[in-house]
Amino acid sequence: MAKVEGAPSTGEAYGVAPPVGRRVRDLHTQGVRLYDAARTLRADHARALEAVRSALKPLRDDLVAQELESIPVSRLKDVTEGRLRLSAIEAAGFGSVRAVHDASRFDLRQIPGVGAQTADQALAAARQIARAVQETVSVRIDVDHPEPRTAALVLALYRLVEAGPELRRCLDTADRLHDRLGELLPAVLPATGRLRLALSGRHRREAALAAAVELRALTTEAARTDVRLLLTQASADLLREPASEIEAWVDFELRSAEYYSQLAEVSAHRTDTAAAEGFLPAEVAERVHAQPLDDTHRRVSLRGYQSFGARFALAQRRVVLGDEMGLGKTIQAVAALAHLAAEGHAHFLVVCPASVLINWTREIRSRSTLRALPVHGPERQDTYAEWRERGGVAVTTFDVLHTLPEPDGTRPGLLVVDEAHYVKNPDTRRAKSVEVWTRRCDRVLFLTGTPMENRVEEFRTLVRYLQPELVPVIRDSDAVAGPHTFRKAVAPAYLRRNQQDVLTELPALLHVDEWEEFSAADEDAYRAAVAAGNFMAMRRAAYADPEKSAKLQRLWELVGEAEVNGLKVVVFSYFRDVLEKVRGALAHPQDDLLGKSVFGPISGSVPAARRQRLVDDFTAAEGHAVLLCQIEAGGVGLNLQAASVVVLCEPQVKPTLEHQAVARAHRMGQVRPVQVHRLLATDSVDDRLLHILESKTRLFDAYARRSDTAEATPDAVDVSDDGLARRIVEEEQRRLAGQL
Repeated sequence: MAKVEGAPSTGEAYGVAPPVGRRVRDLHTQGVRLYDAARTLRADHARALEAVRSALKPLRDDLVAQELESIPVSRLKDVTEGRLRLSAIEAAGFGSVRAVHDASRFDLRQIPGVGAQTADQALAAARQIARAVQETVSVRIDVDHPEPRTAALVLALYRLVEAGPELRRCLDTADRLHDRLGELLPAVLPATGRLRLALSGRHRREAALAAAVELRALTTEAARTDVRLLLTQASADLLREPASEIEAWVDFELRSAEYYSQLAEVSAHRTDTAAAEGFLPAEVAERVHAQPLDDTHRRVSLRGYQSFGARFALAQRRVVLGDEMGLGKTIQAVAALAHLAAEGHAHFLVVCPASVLINWTREIRSRSTLRALPVHGPERQDTYAEWRERGGVAVTTFDVLHTLPEPDGTRPGLLVVDEAHYVKNPDTRRAKSVEVWTRRCDRVLFLTGTPMENRVEEFRTLVRYLQPELVPVIRDSDAVAGPHTFRKAVAPAYLRRNQQDVLTELPALLHVDEWEEFSAADEDAYRAAVAAGNFMAMRRAAYADPEKSAKLQRLWELVGEAEVNGLKVVVFSYFRDVLEKVRGALAHPQDDLLGKSVFGPISGSVPAARRQRLVDDFTAAEGHAVLLCQIEAGGVGLNLQAASVVVLCEPQVKPTLEHQAVARAHRMGQVRPVQVHRLLATDSVDDRLLHILESKTRLFDAYARRSDTAEATPDAVDVSDDGLARRIVEEEQRRLAGQL
């Protein structure tokens, strides 16, 4: 949306004669309409925020009350440094801080031996503890156990989420118009009539004429960019209600991160600032805070720590962003790209493993207005030539990068290298190709979920590409002293945040769809399965050639990242043979995993007692481990809360199977957010299946899952396997036939 800038104070500054009389009255009318649209949007947004706050308050109050109930009343002495005498209050049966907090001054004064000063001190101490607790509690929305209060919160958040990322820009415009028009409209009134203008004093007359000129420029620009229509549309979006409560719940399931992002913004929940800023030294943090972040080309709202990460990349220019997996490194990179695009940069380059190329392309297109061009496959040279000519974000792989012409006049405004630990060995071809590009680019962003303080030599290698002058100061002793010490020492080039530090208001369940392309062997297997009408073979064709399977490669990367972060992983598949191939991939010689860290697979043929032993061994394993499960056997009846990463090898025909499987890990007692990664193949049965299941079928399933009947007989609410299989097979046969 175009920004409304201030105008010169005189008509001559614009090179036009100031309007008077009817023309000014028309301008005033246009200005009033624009002002009303801005005021209406601000009011609608304020009401939407208040609805969220009103729905949030009882939930937060309940959590605070529970916390206060668990704090013994003796802790009130700590707040008053031991000056408070509590013996009489305790003798009266006040056993917790909550009991005192909920009491009135009159109630406490009725206790023998409690005077006015003691009562006031006790209440003040209880309220101080309550305020501290209120800053730490986090509201979680449980989709599997909805109740009226959480439903009210979801419905209130629905309006803000539905308004989309454009709402923030519309509000910024509305604020500017509201403030400026609030001054211009009264000032211009004398110029609405010639007689009124003539009877005005000289200063008011000059001010009115100048205001009329500025008002004309402002309304003309607003008409050109359809500002009033955009503001009105934003208001309509804020007033839009879901067709039903169930629609809001389903939307929450699909976009939970956006709901929690809005919730965090509305509630202004305090986080550990030092942790959210990666324990950077004050001088670096101040430089980052001073860095603006333009959102003109961005289509996603950022959490506070994500905004800081994008600003860090821009302010420090050549850095490693090493956030733990699940914190949105890709979104932070996209935000940096969008900012630089707004500054006028036209060319950008992303280098990544082949397994995430499709995901990068999708994320750029969905999260920004930038053009994403996958430079991969047979057309890569033509696409690369198009990128050099027209600009955009070229997304290529480590293996393709060395085949592309080295940068000359077309230098990327930002080079992003995902999974940067892939270039830790400077002698490899991929590392040498990346080094060539990093030397030619002013801004470089390396992304990796591997904690560099655990691999100091690798970190030196990465920093040598980015800020070689920093290499001599990177000492092993800093890493030995602890992660905080290490991060402060390498702050100019490294930022890392952990989940436990910044996920205070994020959902306990994070869903990520991992899109991959078939390898040539997998494509052949898939076409053969489609020709034969074999639905089950179509579903597992992506694993036909384990050595070249893109899905297995991505799974291997996810498990590897979980390993370096000390996280346990559960891998689900409907097919036993797929799990065997997964086991083989995890035992590949290039992997650091030992066979003893992979448990299972748990399948229908494994006796119940043996299944439980496998789960117990998996849970008891120190640090990282992997458990393989057939989804129909491992998805029901087992408690897998030791795992915080879940990988689904393929989408399921029955959505309840996925829900039940994920619920094995995401349940009461799970202290970390659970990440669910679903492996998907583009242009395949996966695409078809998701398209069908995420439409009305998903709505019906979500409704049925919350009924008593569905809980008792989950199979009764799912789609017919046979009917769905026939439909998908026929559609894929027609699609592939059309390609011949």
